Amino acid sequence: MTAPTLTTDRLSLVAHHPEHLDALAAMWAEPAVYTMIGGVARSREEVWLRLLRSIGQWQAFGYGSWVWRDAAGTIVGEGGLMEARRAIDPPLMLPEANWVLAPAAHGRGYAGEALTAILAWAAAQGIARTTCIIDPANAASLRLAAKLGYRPVRDAAYNGRTVVVLER
Repeated sequence: MTAPTLTTDRLSLVAHHPEHLDALAAMWAEPAVYTMIGGVARSREEVWLRLLRSIGQWQAFGYGSWVWRDAAGTIVGEGGLMEARRAIDPPLMLPEANWVLAPAAHGRGYAGEALTAILAWAAAQGIARTTCIIDPANAASLRLAAKLGYRPVRDAAYNGRTVVVLER
């Protein structure tokens, strides 16, 4: 299975493709992107592996992430659902929602718009419950998660940092 294209009023959510590597690598090199998501820039190689993982999630699980494009076709972010199999104790047992925006797209409501469409698509597929992890200092993502119906269930250690585990 490949990612279906989803559309919102301002965005087109499309399947990851190798042609997206340059834009995604540039996005993941921005401190405004990675500071609250692991704290280190992603190398081009790491972004390539993330891109391939995103493609493979659809094959393995029937869901995954999308690349988000605005009306001009510019990549403004990416996100969706994933099976990260993170080393968190106890393990996350639900599909994990994830999102990231390019700095130029911050504060425009794109993440809420995209995730509303993604979660509606997931519900239509029978995926009613999801989880996410957020750095406790990431106030914007915590606000968005609350608007989407996520509620904190616990703190956890992940890669030497504390994260908030939320469920919806």
